[in-house]
Amino acid sequence: MIALIGAGVGFLGGLFGKGGSAVATPLLAAAGLPAFVAVASPLPATIPGTLVAYRQYRRVGLNDTEVTRWSIAFGVPATVAGALASPWVGGPALVIATDLVVAAIGLRILTRRDRPETVRDVGRRRWRLAVVAVVVGFVAGLLANAGGFLLVPLYLAVLRLPIKTALAASLAVASVLAVPGTIVHAALGHIDWAVTAVFAAASIPLSAVGARTALRMRPERLERVYGVGLLLLGSVLLLVH
Repeated sequence: MIALIGAGVGFLGGLFGKGGSAVATPLLAAAGLPAFVAVASPLPATIPGTLVAYRQYRRVGLNDTEVTRWSIAFGVPATVAGALASPWVGGPALVIATDLVVAAIGLRILTRRDRPETVRDVGRRRWRLAVVAVVVGFVAGLLANAGGFLLVPLYLAVLRLPIKTALAASLAVASVLAVPGTIVHAALGHIDWAVTAVFAAASIPLSAVGARTALRMRPERLERVYGVGLLLLGSVLLLVH
């Protein structure tokens, strides 16, 4: 079951520009893993998975280095803070919070009417980048994921990036934000490394397949698929839990 979940999450992670641990958490919990194990164990696997997927975008020139650098600079300290705060939030509460956030983001993507329009003012762009990175970093640390499920919609809504550029930047940043979260959650004893190994073996190869699939899709269709997928998954898992 863990391998099947890993394969599906790996494909969706590459397709949607995310590590996939936010999606893996409720699925692993539904499969019977303890809450904190379900929350933290997929996180280490997202590091190679997101890098493999990001390589597909970089090969075709879809990388915004300014977005990546600023997101990492502000996001990493916030991720550490969120991970350190996670023991004060119950494991089941983290699972439910993940379900809610996934569904809400899917709905936001489907209902937004604004189209990509680059933020040209450098100061305003960097200020927005810093805010996005701090928010995503803290939530990523708290929920033990790489932050990709929040990065893409915030890049779309706040920075007005085209969706494929947002997906590429999300994968690059998520691969780095997963590192401090992994270290802290490992120190707290939340990671079952056997679960991580099985999950990684199935998810990493499928991440590249998902990224190649996204690159072949038209941006408008990709955005609709992204929103519908997150909304359905979050809603179904909320009913399960």
